[in-house]
Amino acid sequence: MRSPAQIMQLMANETRLRPGSVPRTMGGVPIPDNARHFAGGQFVLRTGTGYAFHYAPGEGVAVERSAEADPAEEELWRFGSVYAAVACLNGLYPLHASAVAWEGRVHAFTGPSGAGKSTLVAGLGQRGLPLFCDDTLLLSLDDPARIVALPGHKRLKLTDTALSLSGAQTIGPVGSDTGKSYAAPPNGDLREPCELASLTFLEQGDETALKPIIGAERFARLEDDHYTQALYLEAQTPSNAALFALRARLAGRITMARLIRPFAPEEFAKSVDLAETAIRQFA
Repeated sequence: MRSPAQIMQLMANETRLRPGSVPRTMGGVPIPDNARHFAGGQFVLRTGTGYAFHYAPGEGVAVERSAEADPAEEELWRFGSVYAAVACLNGLYPLHASAVAWEGRVHAFTGPSGAGKSTLVAGLGQRGLPLFCDDTLLLSLDDPARIVALPGHKRLKLTDTALSLSGAQTIGPVGSDTGKSYAAPPNGDLREPCELASLTFLEQGDETALKPIIGAERFARLEDDHYTQALYLEAQTPSNAALFALRARLAGRITMARLIRPFAPEEFAKSVDLAETAIRQFA
């Protein structure tokens, strides 16, 4: 069984970036722009915006950059799809989630792009809860007794509205077309692996409320995992039985809830209040 420290070192080695050529075909399959492909334990991504990445075990990630590529965009790909794909190929399970840590446990928030994951964890940072990861949360399933979350890259990505709501300080743009800025975590970040305690699904609704997810819905909700689940399925091609066992294990180990709130600035503090109270009272 690999220890969390060993896995973190493995990911640091396998995600190191170097200039290099990226193949146009892999496993006999052409890879056009704006496409990705897994074959033989390797991964290729062509973004369609001037970047291409190729991961091969033990060699790190080769990157090609065209003259037109936006330098501010590179980190988005490197710590998004590429990071998650490398994790999948090395036996980790990625969730499309942002998370904070409290008393040795991780509390994660998931939802589609634009659901407010980063904004919420920035708001929780203002309440004294350190950031654990933004956008991609890696889970190690090596320890049969617990689900271990591994700390991720720490720079929040926030819109101007989110910066204003959360009080986070901007530290630079996130590519020319995203409408977001990188921001420093308001209460710093945690760099140690911790047990995953809860997963909360962000939803839009008329009334702000936090509702537990129980019974069979817990299992069904784990299919609602956006692009990271697609990467995992492509990388690992698990059987239906293996996928069922994985989801059953997650559903049996972590607390799940729905955080429902209107997309209105005046409701933001209330949603942070609910999330903070649940985290601090977690047992």
